[in-house]
Amino acid sequence: MTVVFIEYPKCSTCKKAKKWLQDQGIDFEERDIVADNPTAAELRAWREASGLPVRRFFNTSGMRYRELDVKRRLDEGMTDDEAYDLLATDGMLVKRPLLVVDGVPAAPGFRDAAWAEALGR
Repeated sequence: MTVVFIEYPKCSTCKKAKKWLQDQGIDFEERDIVADNPTAAELRAWREASGLPVRRFFNTSGMRYRELDVKRRLDEGMTDDEAYDLLATDGMLVKRPLLVVDGVPAAPGFRDAAWAEALGR
C-alpha cells in the first residue's frame, strides 16, 4: 500500500493528522503542498477516483480562495478543467491535509473515520 500525506507543515490540522497516522503505525510519504503542489493531472485523477465534486478540493477557508473570489467563480460555472488548473497554481488553494492511498484520496481535510476507512482499518 502506498500512502502519501499531503500537508502544509505549519497547519495545526495537518500536524494533528500526521500524529494520527504515526499513532496508527502507518508508513507514509510526506509532501509539502506549497513546495510540491499537486498538478492539474493529479487533481483530476484524485477527483475522479474519489467521486467527490471538484469544489471539495478547494481550501474554502484560505485567504487565496477569498482573494481570487473562487466561490463566485465556481457558482458561475467554472469548469472542472479550469478548477484543476487554478488549484495547480497555488498549494494554498488546495484543501489540506490530503491523504492519498494507492492513488485514491480519502476525503480532503482530516476526518479520522474517513481516513481509517481509506486505510482499510
